[in-house]
Amino acid sequence: MKQVRFQQIMDLPPQLLTLEKAAAAEGFRFLTRLIADWNTGANRFDAPGELLIAAYLDDCLIGIGGLSVDPYAQNGTGRLRRVYVAASLRGRNIGRALVETLLEHAAKHFRVVRLCTDTSEGDSFYLRCGFQRTDHAHATHTMLLGEAGFGQQAVDHNR
Repeated sequence: MKQVRFQQIMDLPPQLLTLEKAAAAEGFRFLTRLIADWNTGANRFDAPGELLIAAYLDDCLIGIGGLSVDPYAQNGTGRLRRVYVAASLRGRNIGRALVETLLEHAAKHFRVVRLCTDTSEGDSFYLRCGFQRTDHAHATHTMLLGEAGFGQQAVDHNR
């Protein structure tokens, strides 16, 4: 398979409409909300610590995902939002790489990252990515990033 490229975006790519149509056909409306929120200015992933990343295979948009400040939590908590990979490319670790890219950025700005999913596939996917289930009213999964950040082991300085 060719190399997938992840790129922070500041404007919604025109190809997002094609991806949104595919997501809607699967019953997912969150890319429709992404576009609506972007157009109204309700969420453009431009607050401190936030970002929106597009996944490209060659020049074709194949996925997207965002990190925002969690509006349902105290300071220091980020929220994964609008994570989607084209159905035909799932199972190739693209979604996992997208989430890991978002978490690497999150570790520089947040101590905790939460998300909400309503499918068993999403639940399994996020558990494989290292999230834990939570019973919070506004989140289904959470990850404590800690002082060392995502993907790093904490060093015990008391030894």
